[in-house]
Amino acid sequence: MALRIFAIFLFVVLYSVIGYALEPAEILVIANKDITESERIAQCYCQKRQVPNENILYLSLGPQLCDFISRAEYEKCLAEPVRNELLARENSGGIRCLLTIYGVPIKVGKRGQLPGLQDKLNQLQELAGREKNAMEQLKQNSLSESAVYQQRSHRLAQLQQNIDRITGQETDASVDSELSMVLFGPYELYRWQPNMLKNSVEETAFRTLMVCRLDGPSPAIAEGLIDKAMATEQTVLKGIAYIDSRGKVGKDLYGRYDQSLRDLTLLIRLRTDMQVEQEQTEQLFAPGTCPQTAIYCGWYSLRKYVDAFDFVDGAIGYHISSFEAMDLRDPNSSQWCPAMLRDGITATLGAVAEPYLHSFPKPKDFFLQLLDGACVVEAYYHTKPFNSWRLILIGDPLYRPFKKN
Repeated sequence: MALRIFAIFLFVVLYSVIGYALEPAEILVIANKDITESERIAQCYCQKRQVPNENILYLSLGPQLCDFISRAEYEKCLAEPVRNELLARENSGGIRCLLTIYGVPIKVGKRGQLPGLQDKLNQLQELAGREKNAMEQLKQNSLSESAVYQQRSHRLAQLQQNIDRITGQETDASVDSELSMVLFGPYELYRWQPNMLKNSVEETAFRTLMVCRLDGPSPAIAEGLIDKAMATEQTVLKGIAYIDSRGKVGKDLYGRYDQSLRDLTLLIRLRTDMQVEQEQTEQLFAPGTCPQTAIYCGWYSLRKYVDAFDFVDGAIGYHISSFEAMDLRDPNSSQWCPAMLRDGITATLGAVAEPYLHSFPKPKDFFLQLLDGACVVEAYYHTKPFNSWRLILIGDPLYRPFKKN
């Protein structure tokens, strides 16, 4: 009986993974019709990946290559036409993934202050001022380590959070992450919303859309991501995996993410025949020391890419650090996302502003999805915690680096 239950469970899991695999016809490609390169890359993608031409949505987003779009312009020029396009289709549920193309803005600005709450805001600011004064007095009396000081510090943090919510602080996001929720009704714009697809196979039960981006420091780099992905799928991703943990232990967030990197090392050794190289100290892989890089994951060098890697075609990886996709299209940027794309990586992810550590997919979880045969956009949305926030995924959404596993 136990064996029968296990067999049924295994069948359900395998059937679910296969049944919900993303198909080309389920992708809506979003291009900026005012930029020639954006149109060309969109058409090229559809031709090569057999996405129907009618699945390209051409939007007028301006002739200048612009990373930023205001919240009002985002709603008018992006969210509303995308929403209308999806709702106008008879089988709107057939679109599960959006692909934004070079030329589509990357970052959406914050909202304004919430209306009708000025009196509440004044009250909160007054209370916060009192807490600050009281804490300063405790400091002067050498009581900054006291329980009273800690209690006041906690109250001040709560007050500040309520002030920020009213004034609209931390309500900016990546365009792609915001588009994930374009079919939702009104939702709170403050920090993040939970990603309903995380750890879920029942994707069709939710309105969440997966979103990926073909973009980078140049149109040629963005378009090249397609060819490298498709060529790798003809065999399987081969090369060396480089995992850069920091030797942190403990149950705090830093310790858990570092442990996930160490677990990833074991996972790759168990599930592939790849050679795995580890760096387990605060040092990073030194320049020029990582030939034939197929997989990279590590941290922490803020906005300072270390040119250690010779990426093979099909290489995939990410650096866990803030701001690493903030200047994605800058060909001279030292941030990790543009620099890795410039050096030949095929798929990566990063943040357009401070995302906080817990918003990143856990390395072991993300790569396990890929090793199980998921495409990059599925792996990303099955493991990232939040939408309406600050991360983006760059690459061909259909790319399956371990398709034949």
